[in-house]
Amino acid sequence: MESFDYTPVRSISACDTPGLRIETVGREHLDVIRILNRNIFREERIINTFERDNLLMLIAWHSDTPVGFKVGYRENRFTFYSAKGGVVPAFRRKGVATALLSEMAHCAEEMGFRRFAFDTFPNLHPGMTIMALKSGFRLVKSDYNTAYREYRLRFEIVLNPAKTVRK
Repeated sequence: MESFDYTPVRSISACDTPGLRIETVGREHLDVIRILNRNIFREERIINTFERDNLLMLIAWHSDTPVGFKVGYRENRFTFYSAKGGVVPAFRRKGVATALLSEMAHCAEEMGFRRFAFDTFPNLHPGMTIMALKSGFRLVKSDYNTAYREYRLRFEIVLNPAKTVRK
């Protein structure tokens, strides 16, 4: 992957979406995340394994309806990685993805991580690139992913950890 320099990072601002609730969930909600994943991405795979350190799963609810999710985990002792997330089409462009991203970054910060990162495929999901840049993320790497046959971008933001990083 190539490295790029970018503008200084800012904090992620969460959008206020009336009726939206972000909930941290456990594995008992994996079936809800699987259904959302199928509806959003038309695929079964969420992440390779759920046996991860600091696994964090979030579900966005509008009233009692799940409208989005985000799954992340410890990449290394300094970085929390947002591995996958999405929002159902009817709730896109309403601040749900930004709220999920903001909540996950906040949780990572509370766990003591120094950086928060995610990868995206800009030709498949252009909104993620726009959201990353608007939210103050730095573009730190790019490469070509042969499995997806697409270019992949890596975005990171620096956090202000409230606790010592877990080793």
